[in-house]
Amino acid sequence: MKDDIVNKVRLTQFSHGGGCGCKIAPSVLSEILSGLPQAGLFPDLLVGLESSDDAAVYRLNDTQAIIATTDFFMPIVDDAYDFGRIAATNALSDIYAMGGQPILALAVVGMPIDKLPLETIRQIMAGGAAVCQLAGIPIAGGHSIDSPEPIYGLVALGIVHPDKVKRNDRAHAGDVLILGKPLGVGVLSAALKKGQLSDEGYQQMVDVTTQLNITGTTLANMAGVHALTDVTGFALLGHLLEICRGSQLQAQIEFSRIPLIDTALQLAKHGYATGAATRNWGSYGDGVNLGAEITEWQRKLLCDPQTSGGLLVSCAPESVDEVLAAFKADGFHRAAVIGSMQTGDARVTVS
Repeated sequence: MKDDIVNKVRLTQFSHGGGCGCKIAPSVLSEILSGLPQAGLFPDLLVGLESSDDAAVYRLNDTQAIIATTDFFMPIVDDAYDFGRIAATNALSDIYAMGGQPILALAVVGMPIDKLPLETIRQIMAGGAAVCQLAGIPIAGGHSIDSPEPIYGLVALGIVHPDKVKRNDRAHAGDVLILGKPLGVGVLSAALKKGQLSDEGYQQMVDVTTQLNITGTTLANMAGVHALTDVTGFALLGHLLEICRGSQLQAQIEFSRIPLIDTALQLAKHGYATGAATRNWGSYGDGVNLGAEITEWQRKLLCDPQTSGGLLVSCAPESVDEVLAAFKADGFHRAAVIGSMQTGDARVTVS
């Protein structure tokens, strides 16, 4: 009976947007954050607001730094357990994107108590707990409120050696760019909302968004890995543009080398896209230069907001084989070289 109740609830009908597609557009967020106090008075704050990085990092001593982040959003799928798993995987990704190892999490829960069965809420939290168990950490507490839309995520804490923090603004000219997961989650979510996503496409979506980016912890020990981030709501172009601006370099990528989720590729060619892809494109300004051969559906995939997307690595050419081997060892079989970093204006060029 409980399963029947949970299965009848369509979580996405309670939210105006889902997953990382709900993020405030980069340009708007930048305007909101402008003028806030900077971290200059806190010398042990190794990473703060200044570089739009994935998490804050604070040095505790010569061998330990704490990584702190939070991430939460509204349902991207209707299945309660899958929603919890996706949200938790996405939140923990920020720890891995700094080269860290998660140590514990706190749950962030906002639910319309008068509209959702308690068993549905329980399943959401069970999904999140399952992912944390897989990552080897406890959910040690949290906070909950009664809210008009379902919201779930985590505050995540991790640990890293201060000298091994992987920032998003340390790329070198000549570096090779490697993407760990295929793109297309936003396209799949758009099809799901319209009832046009196949069972195969749904499974591909869940498989990608619940794969923990554990390779980030391994990459922290590679001196040849110069910059690291994960691709989420601002899409591949947006997060790569952050690397470019922070590093004062130009990125050159080839669309044909970018791994894409199979079903998303077909749907994108038939016009499926999210509204967030349009908002993202409008936020990049003159920071992106698309080749004349890039089609409209390809542009939208480049702007496609990823929920729990892959790690984006900028590494020395001699480290490419080692980085790819680390991804493959952790089950990221679609990890691929997609371009390089060059001297030039801080922009992304796509051919």
